[in-house]
Amino acid sequence: MSGGKGPKLTITPCTIAEANEFVRRYHRHHKPLRVGFVFSLAVADESMEICGVAIVGRPCSQYLTDGFTLEVRRTCTDGTPNACSALYAGAWRATKALGYHKLITYTLTSESGASLRGAGWKLIGKRGGGTWNTGRPRVDLHPTQQKLRWEAQ
Repeated sequence: MSGGKGPKLTITPCTIAEANEFVRRYHRHHKPLRVGFVFSLAVADESMEICGVAIVGRPCSQYLTDGFTLEVRRTCTDGTPNACSALYAGAWRATKALGYHKLITYTLTSESGASLRGAGWKLIGKRGGGTWNTGRPRVDLHPTQQKLRWEAQ
């Protein structure tokens, strides 16, 4: 699943516990996923060392929870070239194989989206942002600016 440069990459199964541990060690701004999990997968290099993970779950937005849509809730790599694109492409293949029609994800506006474009995803536009501190007091531990929504379908 490599685009010419970098190591040969292979999508492999992984448990939610393994994926969350990878996220805990390497993700820049998110913690492991606690709820909404549907499946996870990993990407490994030629030596079969895990170099990234993706966690796919139910959409965060209640408006997108239609029974046919899933959301990539976390992707995380150790910086291996093309690993993120391989994860997004693998997540879409697995999502389709499970019978879902659409897969979405969000990036920060400061992120280029090159991995998503490389995996064939489409930029839909700016969405949401803001605090989760509504209804009951919460401390925001994640970026609160607007995000960019991407879709594979």
